Amino acid sequence: MTDEFFMREALSLARAAECLGEVPVGAVVVLDGKIVGRGFNAPIGESDPTAHAEIAALRDAARTLENYRLPGCELFVTLEPCAMCAGAILHSRISRVVYGARDPKTGVHGSVVDLFAVERLNHHTEVVGGVLADECGQLLSGFFAARRAKKAGQG
Repeated sequence: MTDEFFMREALSLARAAECLGEVPVGAVVVLDGKIVGRGFNAPIGESDPTAHAEIAALRDAARTLENYRLPGCELFVTLEPCAMCAGAILHSRISRVVYGARDPKTGVHGSVVDLFAVERLNHHTEVVGGVLADECGQLLSGFFAARRAKKAGQG
């Protein structure tokens, strides 16, 4: 299995979020080539500001593996993680993060800051960005363009 394969799985989950009116971000956690956790954005539907795709996928993987630590696992997410999600990724001991589109407003793998590069932290995660970036970015751009158009039509 390739990074692109798992990113396409995350994109599928992002589309599910979009169908529910959520910002289309999806994530999967993989261990030994098998998906052990899935999640997509649901803060609106869940009335929960922490209901990001990464958090949902980490929780699902932790339940599946019956362990709050996820050593050896990889996280694939369609958007560069925010600070909250990066903290959860580091605490769960994810070994590798692969993301699609950069997030110039809240991304913490260099777009705003680089939390993953802070040497003083007790865990370090390998991070790879830009996998299927155009496809991931277009999904988000289309979602927000449609939202703006709808809002303009109401105004």
